[in-house]
Amino acid sequence: MSSLPSVAIVILNWNGRHYLQQFLPSVLLSAYPSLQVIVADNASTDDSVSFLKANFPNIELIQLPENHGFAKGYNIALKNVTADYYILLNSDVEVTPGWIMPIIELLEKDAANAACQPKVLGYKNKAFFEYAGAAGGWLDSYGYPFARGRVFDICEEDRGQYNTTEEVFWASGAALFIKSAAFHQLRGFDEYFFAHQEEIDLCWRLQLAGKKVFCCPQSVVFHVGGGTLPRGNSKKTYLNFRNNQIMLFKNLPWSEKWWKIPFRIFLDNVSALKGLISGDGGYFIAIIEAHIAFLYWLFFKRNSATLKPRPTHALRCTYKGNIAWQHFIKHKRYFSQLIKVF
Repeated sequence: MSSLPSVAIVILNWNGRHYLQQFLPSVLLSAYPSLQVIVADNASTDDSVSFLKANFPNIELIQLPENHGFAKGYNIALKNVTADYYILLNSDVEVTPGWIMPIIELLEKDAANAACQPKVLGYKNKAFFEYAGAAGGWLDSYGYPFARGRVFDICEEDRGQYNTTEEVFWASGAALFIKSAAFHQLRGFDEYFFAHQEEIDLCWRLQLAGKKVFCCPQSVVFHVGGGTLPRGNSKKTYLNFRNNQIMLFKNLPWSEKWWKIPFRIFLDNVSALKGLISGDGGYFIAIIEAHIAFLYWLFFKRNSATLKPRPTHALRCTYKGNIAWQHFIKHKRYFSQLIKVF
């Protein structure tokens, strides 16, 4: 058993005391011999830190001086964690005892296997896939993320239809397994993202570097979701749309970005207008602000080092079309309906 690679579960916490109380016990029951559990606290203003010190004194605690968000918070915390594998786990996730070993065995099979997620089901309704990753993420030609088991806001019932281990485009940041060497080789998450879609950007860069990303449904977790910023929150809408534009500009080849990004902005504006007509002014404003912020990043904040030409490899699990058209116009609600149009 000593030959097993070391694993560190790192939970980034911000004002999640109630989730720590509820879900840390399941994490500590994880069946893996070479395991450490660490909580990195993102300057919580609740009693998370005092609760951990009083009730879980044996758990290593990393205290960050300010709330750096998901991306920078993890980047800073993981500089202080030594392990062969990191598991980046949301505080609002219930795990099952045997959830670690199947994924570590998969990632150990090939040096190119760099990241993986378990099957993510809903905590409140465990018969259905959960929004944040479901059974592994895909991306369409225009940067819309979706997943096996989740298209836009439609989460499918889990009937075992996605129980095969498959390569995916991106693995969920709610329960992300990643080789530490690969994480640091790519300099971790893009800290400018703050939160939302940074895991998709990282998995895209992993693929460009010749690495593979998987979903292993033999491992199962249950995710509450929306613990920090619930769906429908204007701040979350802003970050999702802004970060998606930045991700496209960073990772698309010039032959595609010059026309795909303007077209995607057009589609976003259609969505914003639809929100305004339906009475959701906050959604409309968030998207407009996101586009302005993207332009600000493009002209003033982007780091040219992230855009240097590098060896590229064929991307896996991309949908050669527009899922917004398929979903909203052609009424294809489920992943299994979308893949039939290939």
